[in-house]
Amino acid sequence: MKKITDLRARQILDSRGNPTVEVDCVLDDRIMGRASVPSGASTGTHEALELRDNNPERFLGRGVKHAVENVNTVIREKLVGMDATDQFRVDCALLELDGTENKSRLGANAMLGVSLAVCRAAAVGAGIPIYRLLGGVGTRFTPTPMLNVINGGAHASNNLDIQEYMIIPSGFERLSEALRAASEIFQTLKKMLAKAGKATTVGDEGGFAPDFEDNEAPLRAIVEAIEAAGYEPGRHICLALDAAASEFFCDDDYLFKNPVERRMSADELVGVYEKWLGRYPIISIEDGLAESDWEGWEMMTRRLGERVQVVGDDIFVTNVARLGEGIGRKVANAVLIKPNQIGTVSETLDCVKLAADHGYRTVISHRSSETDDHFIADLAVAVNSGQIKTGAPCRGERVAKYNRLIRIEEQDGLPYAALRTLRR
Repeated sequence: MKKITDLRARQILDSRGNPTVEVDCVLDDRIMGRASVPSGASTGTHEALELRDNNPERFLGRGVKHAVENVNTVIREKLVGMDATDQFRVDCALLELDGTENKSRLGANAMLGVSLAVCRAAAVGAGIPIYRLLGGVGTRFTPTPMLNVINGGAHASNNLDIQEYMIIPSGFERLSEALRAASEIFQTLKKMLAKAGKATTVGDEGGFAPDFEDNEAPLRAIVEAIEAAGYEPGRHICLALDAAASEFFCDDDYLFKNPVERRMSADELVGVYEKWLGRYPIISIEDGLAESDWEGWEMMTRRLGERVQVVGDDIFVTNVARLGEGIGRKVANAVLIKPNQIGTVSETLDCVKLAADHGYRTVISHRSSETDDHFIADLAVAVNSGQIKTGAPCRGERVAKYNRLIRIEEQDGLPYAALRTLRR
């Protein structure tokens, strides 16, 4: 038994320069676990509540002083003396203390900071990494990364409607080799964009964010960069999209603004994806339709689900009830997993289990506002998700997760998931 003797929280800054919550969990043998909480820009309306102060005189209203106070007062009082190795009971205590459906009393950011810090402290106290604490001897491999190399939508100030264009280095035997290829392609893409007179500044998740002539042009550019770097598209490197379609859903239609304004029905937008599938080695499409468009999702899954991975993020928000509805309605065939969407480690694991029990793949994911905390790298290994999405091979808060996976590969000799294809 490892008793919690203290919990301490503070405001720190995330990768966008906004405040977020960091929590220290101290155990009775003076061992400490520290964790920090990410935040999203493109967020689902059904996510657990991120508690902000809304005081315009401090951090333009983005402060998290109240969330920090909740950790240092009521949460601390509730959890001190509890066993840090009993994650489920700790998380149940947090849920009982909050008592709301969407974590609006304590804040999902306060609750997750505590839940993660307790988990890390328990792992340190046991002398094992987090992925072994959560996954035990069942951990089998390191995940295949999905690296965002071109940013658009809410993650950049360019003209792209699609939010993320990603590469998946799936045709390799080791994670370290896959990341080497991704880095080479990223640097090659940078040179090619610069040669074409395009800006090579990066967006929130580390991908390049220049303007393009249309929403298909980034796919062409990425394929050219893959080939120029000496790799074969579809063999060594596949592609993935995160459309974040809720961001351009307007009055029951989907509104593309690039190159000209164009309104589309769900059927027409899925037709655009089908056209791209025929031209590029795309094996995964995330949030292809809006979070509220359940009938559209059913149609998209029927049309694309046998060809590619159809990933639900905003529609599921790491919530077992919403995922359960999606399973019942045959919506998507994979779920994005973001711990801060739900608020505790235990609820995150419950969502992963529900997905696995019904044959849905899982993709462990970062957020657009991140910290250097690499908990999700361990989580991806612990639950054998086989996939992790944590941005470009650029910016410290992104590569912190990839570097953690490199160390895990070296330390445990775990094989690479190497998803050579997700096509059915």
